Amino acid sequence: MADGVLGSLPPAAIELAYLVAAVFFIQGLRDMTHPRTAERGNKLSAGGMFLAVLATVLYFEILSPLLLAAALLIGGSVGVWLAVSVETTEMPQLVGLFNGFGGGASAVVAGAELVDTVDPATTASLSVDLTVSAAIAGIIGSATLFGSLIAAGKLHGLVGDPPVSGKAGQALQGVFLVGAVVAGGFLVVQTGPLGGDPLSAWVPSYWVLVLGASLFGIVLVYPIGGADMPVVIALLNSMSGLAAATTGFVLNNTALIVAGTLVGAAGLILTFIMCESMNRPLLDVLFGTMGSGGDEDVEDIYEGSITETSPEEVEMLLEVAERVVIVPGYGMAVAQAQHAVAELAELLTEDGVDVEFGIHPVAGRMPGHMNALLAEADVDYEQMRELEEINPKFSQTDLVIVTGANDVVNPSANEDENSPIAGMPVLEVWDAGSVVVNKRSLSSGFAGIPNPLFAKDNTSMLFGDAQQSMQELVSAYKENR
Repeated sequence: MADGVLGSLPPAAIELAYLVAAVFFIQGLRDMTHPRTAERGNKLSAGGMFLAVLATVLYFEILSPLLLAAALLIGGSVGVWLAVSVETTEMPQLVGLFNGFGGGASAVVAGAELVDTVDPATTASLSVDLTVSAAIAGIIGSATLFGSLIAAGKLHGLVGDPPVSGKAGQALQGVFLVGAVVAGGFLVVQTGPLGGDPLSAWVPSYWVLVLGASLFGIVLVYPIGGADMPVVIALLNSMSGLAAATTGFVLNNTALIVAGTLVGAAGLILTFIMCESMNRPLLDVLFGTMGSGGDEDVEDIYEGSITETSPEEVEMLLEVAERVVIVPGYGMAVAQAQHAVAELAELLTEDGVDVEFGIHPVAGRMPGHMNALLAEADVDYEQMRELEEINPKFSQTDLVIVTGANDVVNPSANEDENSPIAGMPVLEVWDAGSVVVNKRSLSSGFAGIPNPLFAKDNTSMLFGDAQQSMQELVSAYKENR
């Protein structure tokens, strides 16, 4: 790269800018661990990235100023448009796409650096450090890109069941992964050009690597069901960070190494937290079968044991309740009922009722999905409680309202050791005095199993769309205040 506007400055100048950016990244990540400081953390991280990009652009003459400005304008405009136009309920799909874009960019940049480093007029070999880093970045980045596209498609309902699954699907995964690794190995061990042209040896093997890794990413994510999507999103996030960090080694770019490592480590930690929340090993998530969709008709199982209720009857329970816990799920997100739920909570709080929200780590389609939805509806962060904090309080709770949740409140996890979700930490709502479950029907959740909670003596079913049901409940409560 040629020197740019700041090219006359010592190399330490760019490293200092990267160091400041890294401090911004670290503090931003720290702030994002708590809802109250998450917004500040996001701004700090964005500021750090802006500084790193600006310093790189000014120090190195990578592209012509006009072309670079056009690229930044287009990319920034697309980012702003997505941030403004995408609904909060569709945020998991957007996060999946962002993960994919990050991985894809890493694979393309690593490949471009290989091409740029090789001079066809010479017979010089590429260094092992460069080829190893490029191979790793290519494999992880390509798998992340296409795996994320499949994940986003499944979350949005555009991708259905895989044409090949089970042992045949796993065999395909092995074939594509081995193919990518073999191509990467050829890239690394190739010590000289073929036919006097370095590009004829190194570059084709890299793009074969990219093809194999891309197909691997597709067949890896395709069979995974919706119940496991929070884990998949976190894992893909980690992979995008690792791809970026490896590309940083390809480019010898400190800022990219630091940022990618932080994202990769944080994503991996979150992945294992999600697995622990589901009591499932990561390999079971990637190669297991749970979460294929809940298509089984289980209404006959509950015949004669279901108590149906209405918004008016639930309002009567609210009149005498001193403590209420609301448990949101993905059904609330789909129906966009968070504002009605928040209004109900506000009314109850004004009337002296102790209201809290029980949030399961894997409720929704990505970690923190329910928290983000409730925050959008101006629910106080202090009312949101994690599973470990809220479970001991259910026995002192008068009424629990479950809206759009299923598997995360399934007592089979505690009561049936043969259940697919046995041992999974769940919200033990059945310990409350009364439970109202708001669902469209008695259909299974993503785990594809019945929920005995629906038939318990202290449970009533409020059937209907979450938004409509909650709005009717709010109206009934207002009328009788």
